[in-house]
Amino acid sequence: MKRIVQLSKNVINQIAAGEVIERPYSVVKELVENSIDAGASRISIEISNDCRNIRVADNGSGIHPDDIMLAFSKHATSKISSGEDLYAVKTMGFRGEALASIISISKLTCITRTADFDYGTKVECENSEVKKAQTGCAVGTIMEIRDLFYNLPARLKFLKSSKTEFAYINELIQSLALIHPEVSFELKNNGKTVLKTTGQNNPEQVIKEVFSEDIVSHLKPVLKTDKLSGLKISGFVSTPDYTRSSKKDYYTYVNFRMVKCPIFHKSIDTAYKNLIGSRYPFVILNLEIPPEDVDVNVHPTKKEVRYKNPNQIFNFIHSSIDMALTDTIEKEPAAVISSPEAVEEKQLKPSFDFTPKDDIFVEEGATIKDFLLQKEETRTAVIKEFPKREAVISEQRKFIEEKIPEKEEMIIGQYRKTYILIEREEGLEIVDQHIADERYIYEKLKKSKNIDCQLLFISDVIEVSPTDRELLENNRDKLAKFGYEIEFMSDNEVIFKKVPQLISKVSPKEILADILSSISSDIDNIEEQIIITTSCKAAVKANTYLNNFQMQEIIRNWRKCEKPFTCPHGRPISKIIEHKDIAKFFQRNK
Repeated sequence: MKRIVQLSKNVINQIAAGEVIERPYSVVKELVENSIDAGASRISIEISNDCRNIRVADNGSGIHPDDIMLAFSKHATSKISSGEDLYAVKTMGFRGEALASIISISKLTCITRTADFDYGTKVECENSEVKKAQTGCAVGTIMEIRDLFYNLPARLKFLKSSKTEFAYINELIQSLALIHPEVSFELKNNGKTVLKTTGQNNPEQVIKEVFSEDIVSHLKPVLKTDKLSGLKISGFVSTPDYTRSSKKDYYTYVNFRMVKCPIFHKSIDTAYKNLIGSRYPFVILNLEIPPEDVDVNVHPTKKEVRYKNPNQIFNFIHSSIDMALTDTIEKEPAAVISSPEAVEEKQLKPSFDFTPKDDIFVEEGATIKDFLLQKEETRTAVIKEFPKREAVISEQRKFIEEKIPEKEEMIIGQYRKTYILIEREEGLEIVDQHIADERYIYEKLKKSKNIDCQLLFISDVIEVSPTDRELLENNRDKLAKFGYEIEFMSDNEVIFKKVPQLISKVSPKEILADILSSISSDIDNIEEQIIITTSCKAAVKANTYLNNFQMQEIIRNWRKCEKPFTCPHGRPISKIIEHKDIAKFFQRNK
């Protein structure tokens, strides 16, 4: 075994950088948070050279010339001075590790000046060596990073594509802009402005600038204060009719610090549990809590927190969201039945959200999509006459006997208008109708060389953010490949000219929101995400009444799938409860 030696300063810093600086996102986060702590009202971020060159400029307080050398040394900070301060942290940063880590893995130039001096200071760093000189500059700080990870080729190999790395940075600046409306942020990628906020200290204005004007009309304000415990929560949550396909739009903060907190997420999910099914809301929430009741010193990234009383935090967040949503949820009035005829009619009515003109019977060879289209076309019709129960049952029985082969699945029925119940030799099978249909459509689209399109003569004009516009422009050809043709009406407005025929009845705004949500979360796998989104939107929805013929078709198509066990998102499609387990429960094993 070799003798023990003291590692050099540069190697020590590189080891520490592995924890603090994971990717370009980490550098931007540390520098921008320093600018916020310095009281900046304007922050400019420029990215280039595949996200390896980073420039962050601010108009903050600057760094004192006598402190500049110390600023780049390990564990040097102006934000805390004793161990007790760790339990009362009020700034974004406090560890004193970031700058020392950054200069060990990049070439850095810092130009800074405080209001007390007529001159500024220029510092050049490479391989943890620091050189200092006087220079002229405005009050504030400019940090220029070049050739990030130039001396760590192994780390470079682990970076994703430049688009993905920039997507992380863009999401970071969006998150910071939302919680700091008093600061004007500008983000550029290779000289092109992707995001810009005005810093008017108006939260709703920032949401419009980061996303779109449309989203604000779907948000409910959240504001609750508990003076006894010192808790306060503020922000916005979306109404149940405005949802996303993932948790990407959960913007959660603790004392204005971005966090990924399981308790926060669980509170949100519980509040929306019975309102939006398997979808997710749009949320911007900041929890203010006494610093001594929360530990932010859990991990170098400072994204994890621990609470002194987690149950109290869960209940406080949940009740706050619940209060905001209470006046947006309309309760269904109780049905008033005045006669036996009314009872009979109520029993016979299908559960669709429309009123048929006559009985609807699906023609031979028709698909579930044909039925749903027929449903849409008759949405505004008015009932004139409803057939007697015996006649309907007779017709349905005759229809099923004629159209369904003898070897079809033994379908028992539909449970909660969401699950199909099937009698199997081994037991009772429960199939999620939406997921089963989604799997079939997904595999069909994967194999299709040409996607049938629907030309839209009239399309809603949809507002998009600068970030989303760039995302759509860069992937126009991939969208067209799967049946989506878009046209830009202005810098922030887009319309659909064509959509896949399967989803021609779906709202364009809903389609675009889900597409942007899915592809922005997986830049390197965009085509797959487009197919998944299309199949999800085209599949029959949960809480939709199906007749026996429709259930048979969904099951028949699903059985043909190559991978029938899960949907494209990974959720299980079916569950079999074996006969022996049912018999055991009812004590029929003897």
